[in-house]
Amino acid sequence: MKKRYRNGEIWDFEHEIGELGNREVILGLDGGTTSTVCICMPIFPFSDPFPDPLSVLARAVAGCSNHNSVGETAARETLEQVMADALLKSGSNRSAVRAVCLSVSGVNHSTDELRILNWLREIFPTHVKLYVQNDAVAALASGTMGKLHGCVLIAGTGTIAFGFTEDGRQARAAGAGPVLGDWGSGYGIAAQALTAIVRAYDGRGPVTILSSIILQTLGLSSPDELIGWTYADPSWARIAALVPVVVSCAEAGDRVAHEILQDSVEELALSVKAVVQRLSLCGEDGKASFPLVMVGGVLEANKRWDIGKEVVNHISKSYPGVLPIHPKGSKILADHEAAFPVWEPCGLDNTHRRLDPGWAQTCIAENFILRTSGAVEPAVGAALLGWNFLMAESHKEACKR
Repeated sequence: MKKRYRNGEIWDFEHEIGELGNREVILGLDGGTTSTVCICMPIFPFSDPFPDPLSVLARAVAGCSNHNSVGETAARETLEQVMADALLKSGSNRSAVRAVCLSVSGVNHSTDELRILNWLREIFPTHVKLYVQNDAVAALASGTMGKLHGCVLIAGTGTIAFGFTEDGRQARAAGAGPVLGDWGSGYGIAAQALTAIVRAYDGRGPVTILSSIILQTLGLSSPDELIGWTYADPSWARIAALVPVVVSCAEAGDRVAHEILQDSVEELALSVKAVVQRLSLCGEDGKASFPLVMVGGVLEANKRWDIGKEVVNHISKSYPGVLPIHPKGSKILADHEAAFPVWEPCGLDNTHRRLDPGWAQTCIAENFILRTSGAVEPAVGAALLGWNFLMAESHKEACKR
């Protein structure tokens, strides 16, 4: 087995692991600008439905793995370390791995995929199946239990909308990074707030309580100091960390903060609508149902400002069939029963359940699989996606015989 030329020592634990029997595992990775999560799951037979609850042997967390943000060397080291940590915690080694599904932000072109695949081949034995996707793909799979159909909206440090049809067509909007305009993202919201402070200080913009609150949060005494703070370390996640302050100012009645969040809502909704329209996910009449998986801290509800809910409100005006899904760890819309039915993964029998007040109705889905208790975190979605890829390859091989 070939070791990485840099971090071979991180795999030293494999020498201490005894016989593992016949247990095969799959690694699912969700990597973004803020953090990277790797989960290790056991492989279960293709003939069986997904177990409920899903079995996760281990979970490991590391930092940023977006090569556009931290550079390729640092991104690779983070990814390798988090995979090694997950295998160590699970008591497994690379020989037990059946497949790796790596979904990371910054994978925007086939050349990105090929570069990462070649790197992964240096780490894992030849029998391991390797799959590389944008992190939006894992996020979508987290809400549809590994099936690629519908649209996903990620709004964290960065933002992207990504969609798939059942015949394999795909489309994306945004996701080009802050320089090219990831408006609506955490970085975009916070950057607008910082700009508003400078404009207010110069006399080019309205007075806003963002000035005093953000300066206090950062331990600064004057807007003049904000320039030095910003460029001392202009990392995307560091800027985006100011989003809760912007939200609190909007909830306190600040007009400038409110307008920034409203702009965010419109931009995020526009990204989703662009994907839905290009893929005709809404059907010919514009009213067909489709899942919208919503992931990221920006979309989580606050006391009075719920960006995720407002985004769905905007989208539903054009596409009333939108079915929002919030994977595990995200807050479900508080009043979805009255306004927007939430459909969640339900197994492999092509059924889904709608949650209504006091009762549940099972009905046939439009060929996508959703269930009331099964939405999972994106790293698990990546693992389920890898499992589906394995199953498809297995079926193809069986048909050739």
